[in-house]
Amino acid sequence: MESEPILVVENIKKAFGPRVILKGVSMAIRRGELKVLIGPSGAGKSTFLQCINFLVTPDAGEIRLEGRPIHHSRKRELYAYRQQVGMIFQDFNLFDHLTALDNVMIGLVRVKGMDRKSARERAMAEIERVGLKEHAGHYPAQLSGGQKQRISIARALAMDPKVMLLDEPTSALDPELIGEVLAVIRDLVANGMTMVMATHQIGFSRAMANEIIFMEDGLIVEQGPPSVILSDARCERTKEFCSKITELYGEAS
Repeated sequence: MESEPILVVENIKKAFGPRVILKGVSMAIRRGELKVLIGPSGAGKSTFLQCINFLVTPDAGEIRLEGRPIHHSRKRELYAYRQQVGMIFQDFNLFDHLTALDNVMIGLVRVKGMDRKSARERAMAEIERVGLKEHAGHYPAQLSGGQKQRISIARALAMDPKVMLLDEPTSALDPELIGEVLAVIRDLVANGMTMVMATHQIGFSRAMANEIIFMEDGLIVEQGPPSVILSDARCERTKEFCSKITELYGEAS
């Protein structure tokens, strides 16, 4: 594994009015790693991921991709960066009036400037990769929650991201649909995709993560390998939280 991180996030701070959400959060991730963010609601996990992708503009801090600082005020640079850092949301963010295939194609045509034939071929390849070839012509209303999330993953993959950010990708799903989305993510990990993922899926995190980062109140409280954070954390608050979410969500993955 290379020694230089592909993505470095340093001292990110964010407040909305008087409410301080992030108080100086830093993270570095190497190519092929999966880092999992855990923590109570309101800890700042979603805002942190959105700041990394500049969907929310940080008040302070620096983000570097492959050693290059990202200047969000330079629109062309920001658009190029967002193509390389894909984002998967809790609520899928698909266009209801487009088929699954068109949802995956749209970025290829409008952002990457591909011709429709090439875009269609690439989109179908990614839809097949997430196991939904037979649903390519269906609209989001015709898909289950798990299928919608898999299409949103296919859409992100079609842009050839260097890093993927996943904000609790299974939290909006019924329990029986969670496994199919985790299976796709597990396959991405196995194939070397670099990912930062906020999740409560403890069994999955224990099995797949390189590092677990416990956040609370806008700060990183503790971080380390799953075996340490989930079973032998130093901080009492980390132990308490991990015990609680294991009880609530179980070890199933």
